[in-house]
Amino acid sequence: MSTGMSALLDTRITRLLGCRYPIIQTAMGWVADPILVAATGNAGGFGFLAGATIPPERMEADILAVKSMTDENFGVNFHMYQPNAAEIVELVIKHGVRAVSYSRSPGAEMVARLKDAGVVCMPTVGLPKHALKAVEMGADAVTVQGGEGGGHTGAVPTTLLLPQVVDAVGDKVPVLGAGGFKDGRGLLAALAFGADGIAMGTRFLLTKESPVPEPTKQRYLSCKDPAAIIRSSALDGLPQRMILNPFLSELEQAGGLKKLWIALQSALAFRRFTGASVGSLLRSALAMTSGGDISKAQAIMAANAPMIIQKAMVDGLPDDGVLPSGQVAGVIDELLSCEELIRSIVAEAEMRFGTLAAHSHASASPGSEG
Repeated sequence: MSTGMSALLDTRITRLLGCRYPIIQTAMGWVADPILVAATGNAGGFGFLAGATIPPERMEADILAVKSMTDENFGVNFHMYQPNAAEIVELVIKHGVRAVSYSRSPGAEMVARLKDAGVVCMPTVGLPKHALKAVEMGADAVTVQGGEGGGHTGAVPTTLLLPQVVDAVGDKVPVLGAGGFKDGRGLLAALAFGADGIAMGTRFLLTKESPVPEPTKQRYLSCKDPAAIIRSSALDGLPQRMILNPFLSELEQAGGLKKLWIALQSALAFRRFTGASVGSLLRSALAMTSGGDISKAQAIMAANAPMIIQKAMVDGLPDDGVLPSGQVAGVIDELLSCEELIRSIVAEAEMRFGTLAAHSHASASPGSEG
């Protein structure tokens, strides 16, 4: 690799996380398991375990499983409203996990507990004001997701949002771009915007180490139209991007009672899976409705969405559950290993950087046309 490109990929985020390349694998529920996280780390990236969909009694085992497969650093993702959030924080500290990621910010005490233990706090944000608030609460880095990204997302595209967040907080903490990234061109573009690296979910979902069943992976690969990966509020009242399929179409047309019925079924399944009490599920739902933006039925579905997603991601029934996806799935056509993926991203970034440098040198040479 050229000296210039080596310096370009040695960013604040690689130094903060202790990884070779500024390429982050995000914590997708049912997808970011120990095998995927370890493979990402071994390939030079940095992976996050999906702590929100791991039963509390298995959380420690999964952390230890990652450690058994890699000596590289990794992180854990969790949600502040999940019943075992405090337990996850203690496990992260106990086992020296390098970083945590989250969307809805934990309380100041929890952030302080993590930071005092040397754990890097990396929230995901969707607006400059959220980034400013996150840094004020102690974030060590922020991931900003543009509207192309999968799961809950905003409407502003990454190309507009990323520079805004870099301008807002980039002088204080490293900024990662998410939404629409899959290759070396995207990495180089993000760095040109002033970011310190990229975070990818859908691209890592579509790798050989991803635990997603083959029928579901093929459903993602068969989606050749990014416009068919829509933003919908049907699941929980909050806009999130998913591949349009029969289940999502049914949700889009369902009335309040039908949504409540689906929500209750999901809640019961989630309770059986996690062992959470009915009271804790209701408290989670009530906490999510405190702002008044979503109904109780939608809140129950939001709190238990992992069980709806499980149909596709674990059971291999892509038409019977929702398919969270970034629009980038519409332009991905092959499954690579994590090693092949990260190696190809770095190689392409190096090649594109070299081309730009050659153009710049040529235009600056004596006698070149202006």
